[in-house]
Amino acid sequence: MAGSTDYSFEGWMGLDKFSAEGKMVWQKFPSPKMWEETDVDIEISHCGICGSDIHTLRSGWGPTLYPVCVGHEIVGKAVRVGSKVPASRNIKVGDRVGVGAQARSCLEPDCEECASGLEPYCRHSVNTFGSKYPDGSISYGGYADYNRTDSRFVFKIPDALDSADAAPMLCGGITVYSPLKQNGCGPGKRVGIVGVGGLGHFGVLFAKAMGASKVVGISRRADKKDDVLKMGADEYIATEDDESWNKKHARSLDLIVCTVSSPSMPLSKYLQLLRTKGEFIQVGAPEDKLPDMNAFAFIGKGVKLGGSMIGSPAEIEEMLQLAAAKNIKPWINKVPMKDANQAIVDMEAGKARYRITLVNEKHAS
Repeated sequence: MAGSTDYSFEGWMGLDKFSAEGKMVWQKFPSPKMWEETDVDIEISHCGICGSDIHTLRSGWGPTLYPVCVGHEIVGKAVRVGSKVPASRNIKVGDRVGVGAQARSCLEPDCEECASGLEPYCRHSVNTFGSKYPDGSISYGGYADYNRTDSRFVFKIPDALDSADAAPMLCGGITVYSPLKQNGCGPGKRVGIVGVGGLGHFGVLFAKAMGASKVVGISRRADKKDDVLKMGADEYIATEDDESWNKKHARSLDLIVCTVSSPSMPLSKYLQLLRTKGEFIQVGAPEDKLPDMNAFAFIGKGVKLGGSMIGSPAEIEEMLQLAAAKNIKPWINKVPMKDANQAIVDMEAGKARYRITLVNEKHAS
Protein backbone atom coordinates (compact mmCIF):
# COMPACT_ATOMS: atom_id res chain seq x y z
CA MET A 1 0.00 0.00 0.00
CA ALA A 2 1.47 3.33 -1.03
CA GLY A 3 -0.09 5.44 1.70
CA SER A 4 -1.77 8.85 1.55
CA THR A 5 -0.08 12.05 0.40
CA ASP A 6 -2.11 14.69 2.23
CA TYR A 7 0.96 16.37 3.76
CA SER A 8 3.44 19.04 2.78
CA PHE A 9 7.20 19.23 3.06
CA GLU A 10 8.28 22.04 5.33
CA GLY A 11 10.84 22.59 8.04
CA TRP A 12 13.54 24.81 9.52
CA MET A 13 15.39 26.46 6.64
CA GLY A 14 18.78 28.09 6.68
CA LEU A 15 18.68 31.02 4.27
CA ASP A 16 22.28 32.19 4.68
CA LYS A 17 25.37 31.62 6.80
CA PHE A 18 23.89 33.53 9.72
CA SER A 19 21.30 30.78 10.17
CA ALA A 20 23.96 28.89 12.15
CA GLU A 21 23.55 31.55 14.85
CA GLY A 22 20.03 30.33 15.57
CA LYS A 23 18.33 32.21 12.73
CA MET A 24 16.67 29.42 10.75
CA VAL A 25 13.11 30.07 9.56
CA TRP A 26 10.23 27.61 9.22
CA GLN A 27 8.92 27.39 5.66
CA LYS A 28 7.96 25.03 2.86
CA PHE A 29 10.68 23.31 0.84
CA PRO A 30 11.08 25.13 -2.50
CA SER A 31 11.68 21.98 -4.57
CA PRO A 32 11.42 18.68 -2.69
CA LYS A 33 12.63 15.51 -4.38
CA MET A 34 10.31 14.32 -7.12
CA TRP A 35 8.58 11.06 -6.18
CA GLU A 36 9.98 7.83 -7.55
CA GLU A 37 8.48 4.40 -6.91
CA THR A 38 11.65 3.31 -5.10
CA ASP A 39 11.12 6.07 -2.52
CA VAL A 40 9.75 6.17 1.01
CA ASP A 41 8.11 9.21 2.60
CA ILE A 42 8.71 9.52 6.34
CA GLU A 43 6.66 11.40 8.94
CA ILE A 44 9.50 12.64 11.14
CA SER A 45 9.26 12.15 14.89
CA HIS A 46 12.93 12.65 15.83
CA CYS A 47 16.08 14.12 14.32
CA GLY A 48 19.52 14.27 15.86
CA ILE A 49 21.67 17.40 15.66
CA CYS A 50 25.05 16.70 14.09
CA GLY A 51 28.09 18.94 13.80
CA SER A 52 27.68 18.63 10.03
CA ASP A 53 24.44 20.59 10.34
CA ILE A 54 26.25 23.61 11.74
CA HIS A 55 29.18 23.38 9.33
CA THR A 56 26.68 23.37 6.47
CA LEU A 57 24.48 26.15 7.81
CA ARG A 58 27.47 28.50 7.95
CA SER A 59 29.07 27.26 4.70
CA GLY A 60 32.06 26.06 6.71
CA TRP A 61 32.93 23.23 4.34
CA GLY A 62 32.39 25.27 1.20
CA PRO A 63 29.46 27.14 -0.32
CA THR A 64 26.10 25.81 0.84
CA LEU A 65 23.18 25.46 -1.54
CA TYR A 66 20.73 27.77 0.22
CA PRO A 67 17.99 27.54 1.30
CA VAL A 68 18.91 24.39 3.19
CA CYS A 69 17.07 22.22 5.69
CA VAL A 70 19.71 20.31 7.62
CA GLY A 71 19.43 17.18 9.73
CA HIS A 72 20.55 13.69 8.70
CA GLU A 73 19.76 11.62 11.76
CA ILE A 74 16.11 11.05 10.97
CA VAL A 75 13.63 8.68 12.59
CA GLY A 76 9.90 8.50 11.96
CA LYS A 77 7.05 6.54 10.44
CA ALA A 78 6.85 5.40 6.82
CA VAL A 79 3.69 7.00 5.42
CA ARG A 80 4.21 6.28 1.72
CA VAL A 81 6.10 3.36 0.21
CA GLY A 82 6.77 3.13 -3.51
CA SER A 83 5.59 0.20 -5.60
CA LYS A 84 9.17 -0.61 -6.66
CA VAL A 85 10.75 -0.61 -3.22
CA PRO A 86 12.79 -3.85 -3.15
CA ALA A 87 11.21 -6.64 -1.14
CA SER A 88 14.56 -7.05 0.60
CA ARG A 89 14.03 -3.68 2.31
CA ASN A 90 10.91 -5.10 4.03
CA ILE A 91 9.44 -1.63 4.53
CA LYS A 92 5.70 -1.04 4.71
CA VAL A 93 3.48 1.88 5.64
CA GLY A 94 3.47 2.36 9.40
CA ASP A 95 6.95 0.98 9.99
CA ARG A 96 9.40 2.92 12.14
CA VAL A 97 12.33 3.81 9.92
CA GLY A 98 15.38 6.03 9.78
CA VAL A 99 17.69 7.86 7.37
CA GLY A 100 21.34 8.78 7.85
CA ALA A 101 23.69 11.14 6.06
CA GLN A 102 23.42 9.56 2.60
CA ALA A 103 20.24 9.67 0.55
CA ARG A 104 21.43 8.11 -2.70
CA SER A 105 24.29 6.56 -4.63
CA CYS A 106 24.25 5.34 -8.22
CA LEU A 107 24.01 1.64 -7.16
CA GLU A 108 25.12 0.65 -10.65
CA PRO A 109 26.78 -2.77 -10.98
CA ASP A 110 29.79 -1.24 -12.77
CA CYS A 111 30.38 1.30 -9.97
CA GLU A 112 33.44 0.07 -8.10
CA GLU A 113 32.34 1.67 -4.84
CA CYS A 114 28.68 0.63 -4.86
CA ALA A 115 29.53 -2.91 -5.97
CA SER A 116 31.99 -3.21 -3.09
CA GLY A 117 29.72 -2.02 -0.28
CA LEU A 118 31.41 1.39 -0.25
CA GLU A 119 28.37 3.46 -1.20
CA PRO A 120 29.41 6.58 0.78
CA TYR A 121 32.36 7.01 -1.59
CA CYS A 122 30.30 6.74 -4.81
CA ARG A 123 31.08 9.65 -7.13
CA HIS A 124 27.34 10.14 -7.64
CA SER A 125 26.41 10.10 -3.97
CA VAL A 126 23.70 12.50 -2.80
CA ASN A 127 23.73 13.79 0.76
CA THR A 128 20.53 13.81 2.80
CA PHE A 129 20.50 17.61 2.72
CA GLY A 130 21.99 20.33 0.57
CA SER A 131 22.65 18.18 -2.50
CA LYS A 132 21.21 17.98 -6.00
CA TYR A 133 19.56 14.86 -7.34
CA PRO A 134 20.14 13.90 -10.98
CA ASP A 135 16.77 15.42 -11.89
CA GLY A 136 17.80 18.78 -10.41
CA SER A 137 15.65 18.61 -7.31
CA ILE A 138 17.21 19.32 -3.92
CA SER A 139 17.66 17.10 -0.89
CA TYR A 140 16.20 18.46 2.34
CA GLY A 141 16.93 17.07 5.78
CA GLY A 142 15.21 16.22 9.01
CA TYR A 143 14.59 19.47 10.89
CA ALA A 144 11.19 19.09 9.33
CA ASP A 145 7.84 17.34 9.33
CA TYR A 146 8.48 14.94 6.42
CA ASN A 147 11.37 13.45 4.47
CA ARG A 148 11.55 11.64 1.14
CA THR A 149 14.46 9.26 0.50
CA ASP A 150 15.34 6.33 -1.75
CA SER A 151 14.37 3.14 0.08
CA ARG A 152 17.87 1.69 -0.34
CA PHE A 153 18.99 4.29 2.22
CA VAL A 154 16.02 3.91 4.58
CA PHE A 155 16.46 1.57 7.54
CA LYS A 156 13.99 -0.18 9.80
CA ILE A 157 14.60 0.68 13.43
CA PRO A 158 14.77 -2.37 15.74
CA ASP A 159 11.98 -2.53 18.29
CA ALA A 160 14.48 -2.54 21.15
CA LEU A 161 15.79 0.94 20.28
CA ASP A 162 14.07 4.11 21.41
CA SER A 163 13.57 6.57 18.54
CA ALA A 164 15.38 9.38 20.34
CA ASP A 165 18.37 7.08 20.89
CA ALA A 166 18.37 5.60 17.39
CA ALA A 167 18.37 8.98 15.62
CA PRO A 168 21.92 10.12 16.51
CA MET A 169 23.26 6.67 15.69
CA LEU A 170 22.39 7.19 12.02
CA CYS A 171 25.29 9.59 11.51
CA GLY A 172 27.12 10.05 14.80
CA GLY A 173 27.06 6.36 15.59
CA ILE A 174 27.92 4.99 12.18
CA THR A 175 30.74 7.52 11.71
CA VAL A 176 32.70 5.76 14.45
CA TYR A 177 31.25 2.25 14.15
CA SER A 178 32.43 1.86 10.56
CA PRO A 179 36.14 2.62 11.16
CA LEU A 180 36.10 0.54 14.34
CA LYS A 181 34.73 -2.42 12.41
CA GLN A 182 36.91 -1.88 9.34
CA ASN A 183 40.04 -1.78 11.48
CA GLY A 184 39.41 -4.84 13.56
CA CYS A 185 38.02 -3.52 16.84
CA GLY A 186 37.36 -6.48 19.08
CA PRO A 187 39.07 -8.83 21.54
CA GLY A 188 42.80 -8.22 21.65
CA LYS A 189 42.57 -4.63 20.36
CA ARG A 190 43.46 -1.64 22.50
CA VAL A 191 41.47 1.29 21.19
CA GLY A 192 41.74 5.01 21.80
CA ILE A 193 38.98 7.49 21.05
CA VAL A 194 40.27 11.04 20.64
CA GLY A 195 37.69 13.72 21.43
CA VAL A 196 34.88 12.54 23.67
CA GLY A 197 32.07 14.74 22.45
CA GLY A 198 29.06 13.67 20.43
CA LEU A 199 31.00 11.42 18.05
CA GLY A 200 33.60 10.29 20.54
CA HIS A 201 31.12 9.12 23.13
CA PHE A 202 29.68 6.79 20.49
CA GLY A 203 33.21 5.58 19.86
CA VAL A 204 33.58 4.58 23.50
CA LEU A 205 30.16 2.89 23.59
CA PHE A 206 30.68 0.90 20.39
CA ALA A 207 34.32 -0.04 21.02
CA LYS A 208 33.29 -1.51 24.34
CA ALA A 209 30.27 -3.29 22.84
CA MET A 210 32.50 -4.78 20.12
CA GLY A 211 34.69 -6.37 22.76
CA ALA A 212 37.86 -4.28 22.60
CA SER A 213 40.31 -5.42 25.24
CA LYS A 214 40.93 -1.85 26.34
CA VAL A 215 39.12 1.39 25.54
CA VAL A 216 40.75 4.72 26.32
CA GLY A 217 38.94 8.05 26.11
CA ILE A 218 41.23 10.96 25.21
CA SER A 219 40.09 14.55 25.58
CA ARG A 220 41.50 17.87 26.72
CA ARG A 221 39.98 18.36 30.14
CA ALA A 222 39.39 16.14 33.14
CA ASP A 223 35.77 17.25 33.62
CA LYS A 224 34.52 14.45 31.34
CA LYS A 225 36.46 11.67 33.05
CA ASP A 226 33.64 10.35 35.25
CA ASP A 227 31.20 10.36 32.33
CA VAL A 228 33.58 8.55 30.01
CA LEU A 229 34.35 5.86 32.57
CA LYS A 230 30.61 5.37 33.09
CA MET A 231 30.26 4.90 29.33
CA GLY A 232 32.57 1.91 29.64
CA ALA A 233 36.05 3.28 29.02
CA ASP A 234 38.83 1.54 30.93
CA GLU A 235 40.98 4.65 31.10
CA TYR A 236 40.83 8.38 30.46
CA ILE A 237 43.59 10.76 29.38
CA ALA A 238 43.13 14.51 29.95
CA THR A 239 45.75 16.07 27.70
CA GLU A 240 45.62 19.56 29.22
CA ASP A 241 46.18 18.28 32.75
CA ASP A 242 49.46 16.43 32.18
CA GLU A 243 52.21 17.79 29.97
CA SER A 244 53.80 14.36 29.60
CA TRP A 245 50.63 12.40 28.75
CA ASN A 246 52.01 11.34 25.38
CA LYS A 247 55.17 9.91 26.96
CA LYS A 248 53.38 8.16 29.80
CA HIS A 249 51.03 6.39 27.39
CA ALA A 250 53.42 5.89 24.47
CA ARG A 251 52.99 2.71 22.42
CA SER A 252 49.91 1.67 24.38
CA LEU A 253 47.23 1.52 21.66
CA ASP A 254 46.63 -0.51 18.50
CA LEU A 255 43.97 1.74 16.99
CA ILE A 256 42.96 5.38 17.40
CA VAL A 257 39.78 6.88 15.99
CA CYS A 258 40.04 10.66 16.07
CA THR A 259 36.81 12.66 16.15
CA VAL A 260 38.46 16.05 16.75
CA SER A 261 37.76 18.80 14.21
CA SER A 262 40.47 21.25 15.25
CA PRO A 263 43.37 22.35 13.06
CA SER A 264 45.43 22.80 16.23
CA MET A 265 45.08 19.30 17.65
CA PRO A 266 48.39 17.69 18.73
CA LEU A 267 48.40 15.11 15.96
CA SER A 268 52.05 14.07 16.33
CA LYS A 269 51.53 13.42 20.04
CA TYR A 270 48.47 11.29 19.34
CA LEU A 271 50.57 9.13 17.02
CA GLN A 272 53.05 8.51 19.83
CA LEU A 273 50.31 6.55 21.62
CA LEU A 274 50.25 3.92 18.87
CA ARG A 275 52.24 0.74 18.89
CA THR A 276 54.36 -0.24 15.91
CA LYS A 277 52.09 -0.78 12.89
CA GLY A 278 49.21 0.89 14.72
CA GLU A 279 46.39 2.63 12.88
CA PHE A 280 45.12 6.21 13.17
CA ILE A 281 41.75 6.93 11.55
CA GLN A 282 40.50 10.51 11.21
CA VAL A 283 36.74 11.08 11.14
CA GLY A 284 36.56 14.66 12.42
CA ALA A 285 36.45 17.16 9.55
CA PRO A 286 37.79 20.62 10.46
CA GLU A 287 36.90 23.59 8.30
CA ASP A 288 40.62 24.38 8.13
CA LYS A 289 43.60 22.17 7.35
CA LEU A 290 44.89 19.42 9.59
CA PRO A 291 48.07 20.23 11.55
CA ASP A 292 51.49 20.03 9.92
CA MET A 293 53.42 16.95 10.89
CA ASN A 294 56.92 15.54 10.53
CA ALA A 295 56.87 12.41 8.37
CA PHE A 296 58.84 10.46 10.96
CA ALA A 297 55.88 10.78 13.32
CA PHE A 298 54.28 7.95 11.37
CA ILE A 299 56.96 6.28 9.25
CA GLY A 300 59.16 5.75 12.31
CA LYS A 301 56.78 3.05 13.62
CA GLY A 302 55.13 2.08 10.36
CA VAL A 303 51.91 3.72 11.51
CA LYS A 304 49.03 3.82 9.05
CA LEU A 305 47.07 7.05 8.63
CA GLY A 306 43.57 6.85 7.21
CA GLY A 307 40.18 8.45 7.05
CA SER A 308 36.60 7.27 7.15
CA MET A 309 33.28 8.82 6.16
CA ILE A 310 29.96 7.63 7.64
CA GLY A 311 29.29 3.98 6.70
CA SER A 312 27.57 1.76 4.18
CA PRO A 313 23.89 0.77 4.35
CA ALA A 314 24.93 -2.75 5.37
CA GLU A 315 27.05 -1.36 8.20
CA ILE A 316 24.21 0.86 9.40
CA GLU A 317 21.89 -2.13 9.63
CA GLU A 318 24.57 -4.12 11.43
CA MET A 319 25.22 -1.25 13.86
CA LEU A 320 21.52 -0.92 14.70
CA GLN A 321 21.27 -4.64 15.39
CA LEU A 322 24.35 -4.50 17.63
CA ALA A 323 22.95 -1.50 19.51
CA ALA A 324 19.69 -3.38 20.08
CA ALA A 325 21.41 -6.59 21.15
CA LYS A 326 23.85 -4.85 23.52
CA ASN A 327 21.34 -2.30 24.81
CA ILE A 328 23.55 0.61 23.78
CA LYS A 329 22.07 3.88 24.98
CA PRO A 330 23.68 7.13 23.84
CA TRP A 331 23.80 10.07 26.22
CA ILE A 332 21.36 12.54 24.74
CA ASN A 333 19.42 15.70 25.53
CA LYS A 334 15.91 15.84 24.07
CA VAL A 335 14.74 19.22 22.74
CA PRO A 336 11.41 20.07 21.07
CA MET A 337 11.69 20.60 17.31
CA LYS A 338 10.17 24.06 17.77
CA ASP A 339 13.30 25.03 19.73
CA ALA A 340 15.75 23.93 17.02
CA ASN A 341 17.32 27.39 16.73
CA GLN A 342 18.33 27.45 20.38
CA ALA A 343 19.42 23.83 20.18
CA ILE A 344 21.99 24.47 17.43
CA VAL A 345 23.36 27.42 19.40
CA ASP A 346 23.70 25.19 22.46
CA MET A 347 25.31 22.45 20.39
CA GLU A 348 27.90 24.84 18.99
CA ALA A 349 28.58 26.15 22.50
CA GLY A 350 29.43 22.63 23.67
CA LYS A 351 26.46 22.31 26.01
CA ALA A 352 25.27 18.94 24.68
CA ARG A 353 25.96 15.92 26.87
CA TYR A 354 26.58 14.34 24.48
CA ARG A 355 24.14 14.60 21.56
CA ILE A 356 20.91 16.53 21.06
CA THR A 357 17.83 14.89 19.59
CA LEU A 358 15.05 17.11 18.31
CA VAL A 359 11.59 15.74 19.09
CA ASN A 360 8.87 16.68 16.64
CA GLU A 361 5.97 17.24 18.99
CA LYS A 362 3.50 16.90 16.08
CA HIS A 363 4.47 13.29 15.41
CA ALA A 364 6.25 11.86 18.45
CA SER A 365 4.10 9.56 20.55
